Amino acid sequence: MKVSVITATWNSGKTLCTTLDSVLSQSYPDIEHIIVDGGSTDNTMEIVREYEPRYNGRLRFISEPDKGLYDAMNKGRLRRMQRRQGCLP
Repeated sequence: MKVSVITATWNSGKTLCTTLDSVLSQSYPDIEHIIVDGGSTDNTMEIVREYEPRYNGRLRFISEPDKGLYDAMNKGRLRRMQRRQGCLP
């Protein structure tokens, strides 16, 4: 069973590496990580792109303005559900 980790970010450059490293260190083999960024103006997306090769195709991300944390999480859930049929929230 695939596990999806959704991380909402906004100007999170100072703390994002810790989150990315934590997800990468998990032993469960079928994890996808979805980053939903609210249009950061710092180096958040540069960091995401630097880490992308380490995820071997298991990292997906979007960066665009949103209406806050819950909007970002819903965007992540929609991206997760687009890849599956019969997904339970």
